[in-house]
Amino acid sequence: MFDINGWELLLLGLLAILILGPERLPEYAAKFGKFVRQARSMADRAKQQLKDEMGPEFSDVDWRAYDPRQYDPRKIVRDALASPPDEDDEPSPVVDKPVSTPRAHDPSLPTPWDSEAT
Repeated sequence: MFDINGWELLLLGLLAILILGPERLPEYAAKFGKFVRQARSMADRAKQQLKDEMGPEFSDVDWRAYDPRQYDPRKIVRDALASPPDEDDEPSPVVDKPVSTPRAHDPSLPTPWDSEAT
């Protein structure tokens, strides 16, 4: 959840003991537990409210399709390179567009100014 490994958790616990002291640590641990329970119940209520408002369509949604982990660029490129090209796909023709020549700066003209950009 917070990407904390065992050593980091142990270090956080030692810091909590040093900062809070052993006499106040149980009180703050109880407050933290209460906060976690309240957050979990709020999330459950929000999920239930969303199910109630969306109706039966909520259960029909394929949530795996919305998983952002499937959009890993390395996976997309690997899949694209591994799949053979479609035979009915024709290469798009290359269209030669005229290249515009950049305009030279004329010091006698004022510098362009956009009052809305600043």
